[in-house]
Amino acid sequence: MEKRDKRSRHLAAISLAIMGAGFLATMPFQDSLIGKLLMGGFEAGLVGGLADWFAVTALFRHPMGIPIPHTALLPKNRDKVTRALINMLENDWLTKESIMDKFKQIHILDKIFETVEKELRSESVKQSIQSFSLDVVKKIDVERFAPTIEQEIKGFLLSADTSDLLQKASSHVLSKEYEAAAFNYVLIETEKWASQDEAKMVLGKLGKQAIDTTEADGLLKFAIQSFSNMITEEKVGNILQSFILKRMKNLQQEDNRYRHMILEKIRKELGNINEREALMSEIQNWKNKMVEDMDLTGQIRGVLAKSKDRVIAFIEADSFVDDTVTPVVKRFIHEIKEDESKVAAIESWLHAKIAGLIERNHSKIGKLVRENLDKLDTETLIDMMENNIGKDLQWIRVNGAVCGFLIGIGLTIFKLVVL
Repeated sequence: MEKRDKRSRHLAAISLAIMGAGFLATMPFQDSLIGKLLMGGFEAGLVGGLADWFAVTALFRHPMGIPIPHTALLPKNRDKVTRALINMLENDWLTKESIMDKFKQIHILDKIFETVEKELRSESVKQSIQSFSLDVVKKIDVERFAPTIEQEIKGFLLSADTSDLLQKASSHVLSKEYEAAAFNYVLIETEKWASQDEAKMVLGKLGKQAIDTTEADGLLKFAIQSFSNMITEEKVGNILQSFILKRMKNLQQEDNRYRHMILEKIRKELGNINEREALMSEIQNWKNKMVEDMDLTGQIRGVLAKSKDRVIAFIEADSFVDDTVTPVVKRFIHEIKEDESKVAAIESWLHAKIAGLIERNHSKIGKLVRENLDKLDTETLIDMMENNIGKDLQWIRVNGAVCGFLIGIGLTIFKLVVL
């Protein structure tokens, strides 16, 4: 740029020098027709070139350093030029309406989605998302949540209706016939125990003690004492063991009427369990006391710590962004794009926000221009203007000399014809 400016300045100076040299060179030949024509052209070209040089120079500085009135126009009127430039930018080129109209032509949401989808394929963005996610998870103090979670769990358990829970459990037991299975289990286990020699000894000892300690009067007392003297613990054990084993076998038979009577009683009790208010109240109190005495903080902290470690390991995987984040974002974008009303609402909201920003900050355009111009001293500002528009101004000088030369020849011809 500077070479071009110097070249144009040299060209303007050369054109002025040519006009001056031509004028001086043709003075001795002014008696001839050609000499008069050339002298008139060079003379007018010299005047035109000097006049344009004066005019161009007067814009930026005093010609030849002489403080001629109405010269150095730009330095003297710097503030006026700045205000005019700001006014032109704010009110003509970059008006609020023009900026808003331009933004209205842009589908901002499409641009945002396009940028997001493009950036998601960038390795740097993937690393940033992964790093940010890790930082967030690592900074979470899971221990501080343990008391709150424990309180919520206890609150839920305390508010639970025990009678309703037991009624549902009993209904499930009855529908699945678990009561019959449980009864069979008790019978089988009792039979197993009763068939052991140890059980026979225990039964015999208990039976003998029951006989010996039975209180009676008169003849009945004499009969019991006589029977006790005749029978031993072993015989009592054999009798009771045989009795129990036989009854356990019978009760295991599906068609046994005593079995049906017992199961019917069990079913009736299970079906009406919630009507037993005293039992329900006792169970409710037992449940509440057990819940209040529970200390779950340590276990909850352990579970949270393990969960945090699993999440960190999950995020640290190389496929975290591609397999987890990207599909979620793309699905979110797709769902919005499919809903035209939602797209229109978001676009309207974005344009409204941008319009508000433009309305509030439009005046800052002028302030920014003024601040940047005020940072420059006058000499630097003039130099910048000359560097940017100096080429065209220097061509004005060249054009002035050339046009003056042609006009001078024309005027000389006119004088020769008229005079």
